[in-house]
Amino acid sequence: MKKRLSFVAVALLAFVQQTRAQGVEGIDAASSELTTYVDPIGTLIIVIGAIVGLVGGVRVFIKWNSGDQDVQKSIMGWMGSCVFLMLVGVVVKAFFGV
Repeated sequence: MKKRLSFVAVALLAFVQQTRAQGVEGIDAASSELTTYVDPIGTLIIVIGAIVGLVGGVRVFIKWNSGDQDVQKSIMGWMGSCVFLMLVGVVVKAFFGV
């Protein structure tokens, strides 16, 4: 009975070690795959931020020329969104170390 238990324990230990090795290989593969997408996604976020900045700038200019009273509020919202999107692109690239 003891020999049967030790054989099962050894077989189980070998299975766990093999599964762990495969898991580590899978995580390494996923990590390398993710780093290939980080740079283009960070650049895409920065481009979206630039487009939002241009559109927001045009909207603020139109409000300013029409004499709207809440131009300062629009400018603050526009600048905040531009800064946020630009920082997100930079932080994504820095966080993943690309």
